[in-house]
Amino acid sequence: MRACTVRSKLVSNLAEHVDGDKVLLAFALARSPEGGTLPVLRTQADTASEAYRENREALLTVLAAHEDQLGLARAGGGQRYAERHRQRGRMLARERIELLLDRDAPFLELSPLAAWGTEFTVGAAIVTGIGVVSGVECVIIANDPTVRGGSMNPHTLRKQLRALEIARINRLPLIWLVESGGADLPTQSDLFVPAGRTFHDLTALSAAGIPTIALVFGNSTAGGAYVPGMCDYSVMVDQGAKVFLGGPPLVKMATGEESDDEELGGAEMHSRVSGLSDYFAVDERDCIRLGRQIVRDLSWRKLGPGPSEPADEPLYDPDDLLGIVPADPKTPFDPREVVARVVDGSRFDEYKTLYGTSLVTGWASVHGYPVGILANARGVLFGEEAKKAAEFILLANQTDIPLIFLQNTTGYMVGAQYEQNGIIKDGAKMINAVTNSTVPHITVNIGASYGAGNYGMCGRMYEPRLLFAWPNSKLAVMGPQQLAGVLSIVARQAAQASGKPFDEEADAERRQGVEDQIERESHSFFVTSKLYDDGIIDPRDTRTALGIALSAAHSNEVRGRRGFGVFRM
Repeated sequence: MRACTVRSKLVSNLAEHVDGDKVLLAFALARSPEGGTLPVLRTQADTASEAYRENREALLTVLAAHEDQLGLARAGGGQRYAERHRQRGRMLARERIELLLDRDAPFLELSPLAAWGTEFTVGAAIVTGIGVVSGVECVIIANDPTVRGGSMNPHTLRKQLRALEIARINRLPLIWLVESGGADLPTQSDLFVPAGRTFHDLTALSAAGIPTIALVFGNSTAGGAYVPGMCDYSVMVDQGAKVFLGGPPLVKMATGEESDDEELGGAEMHSRVSGLSDYFAVDERDCIRLGRQIVRDLSWRKLGPGPSEPADEPLYDPDDLLGIVPADPKTPFDPREVVARVVDGSRFDEYKTLYGTSLVTGWASVHGYPVGILANARGVLFGEEAKKAAEFILLANQTDIPLIFLQNTTGYMVGAQYEQNGIIKDGAKMINAVTNSTVPHITVNIGASYGAGNYGMCGRMYEPRLLFAWPNSKLAVMGPQQLAGVLSIVARQAAQASGKPFDEEADAERRQGVEDQIERESHSFFVTSKLYDDGIIDPRDTRTALGIALSAAHSNEVRGRRGFGVFRM
């Protein structure tokens, strides 16, 4: 099955930090040799430099580790349980998805490392993603029955709720490939109450006119029985589907009644008697065929406009992106080098080139979709950058243009001078604009995302349509050294205030422990395991992932807000 991690044929590039207004201006205003109307970015990257080679080697090492973890997710419950599942005449979750998708269609898998680093299997016993079925972009959820029978743990729940949210905000039909034993009972205290949100969101999708389709291959028991019950369409596989609130043992215990699986919840019973099944499938392939037919019969139409710009490839090789980002997150780099390898024809019409230079803003297109781009250039957001961003976001909303945020920020600037100049007010303007903007937002963390900079650059809680991360990325309230240093200063001041001696040796040990903790907790694997992003992507696939995300976002209306809240002046 093709995922967004597969090398695309689209182009890209690399960069080093560019300093000086004249260089920046020359970089931004170089014109297309073909006489195009938009400026074309010119790379300053030296792919033969030692720094580039070191950066590339460091990123390839992380990518290799990421691929190892993806292998664990794809393996599900392992070879033993996969073989046992096949011996029962059943396909694996990813095989079902492969047959459901259109031939050669990409599949943008979401949150594949959910539950990484926990007691649960990497991937959280469920596969989610965006794929094309009968010509229609759909959100797909597939239970993995090789992992504890496809039972749901707290990480599974978070992952499926995020998939439902993506279907809602992007107006994408939902297809759920069902085979689950229900809740993982030892974790019921963390599941029972929040799991009700699944049924809430399923019915909300239907009320919003977004089709929901359940393809039931196996067990769908207890609370899970409500998945086909609350979907608009339900297809059940003969001798496979088992849909009931209580199985034979529970029925025997509760009522004394003797019954079997087929009588209680088989596909034929639900097709002939209860009416819960809309379509009776003779086997799994027939179930998938019926699912594709249902999507075809929807006559689904997008509400947003289609691509309107030439979708030609960038001028530079996407492979170069591996050496652009420094191995040390504290080392700045020019995000224009990333933009030049992502946008159509490397064309970028920069906005306010010489003002607020720590934030690059401008207009471009990706796979033909017009976009506005905000990209951090030296990490820190000053007042000028915040005001520039707010104004740029307002302009994008005036013209109904989606926004792409490329995060690499240490947050808003601190210090007496900046506080007196109103950094809080300026940061509030930027966050206000991000919060109330209604054009689609897509965010990629390409370096670091620290402090309130995460909020201003459209982090998870600011509801981007989709949010991805590069494997080198970091996410935390601040960098490890800064956080440990702050705690050390506070401890030192507390000791002085109480008149006690300060233990330097113990402080050094504490600082090291805190730094190690923040390093672990800001690592991209840890962050993605908590679903603070929608998945780690290979930098070389950034253009592909953005193209799929933009196409999905245009399934819904693309309309900016004309009225905002109060901007503190």
